[in-house]
Amino acid sequence: QVQLVETGGGLVQAGGSLRLSCAASGRTFSSGNMGWFRQAPGKEREFVAAINWSGGRIYYADSVKGRFTISRHNAKNTVYLQMSSLKPEDTAVYYCAASLRCSGGGCSQGDYDYWGQGTQVTVSS
Repeated sequence: QVQLVETGGGLVQAGGSLRLSCAASGRTFSSGNMGWFRQAPGKEREFVAAINWSGGRIYYADSVKGRFTISRHNAKNTVYLQMSSLKPEDTAVYYCAASLRCSGGGCSQGDYDYWGQGTQVTVSS
């Protein structure tokens, strides 16, 4: 059974940092993207960042560019999201996702095959 488990969420003051981790088990994701998405209360789930298998192609939403960094450790089957200079508008449930086939910047949410349960990030002002 494939599982993605996110950890590292919590409460932080504006300007602070958090590091999210997503550990995959049950299979190795050796071809497609792994990505992070988020959903704020009352809003649609939105793309945050994605990284391809080699780590050579990385994509960010404009709202997080320069503040968030995505990385992956393939030997550990884990993807990370380092979040810095956090703002109250970053408050959301953050989900990690893995795609078996889609790689690159054109992958939509529907291209991701597996999703984690989400971790809450709350940024206070």
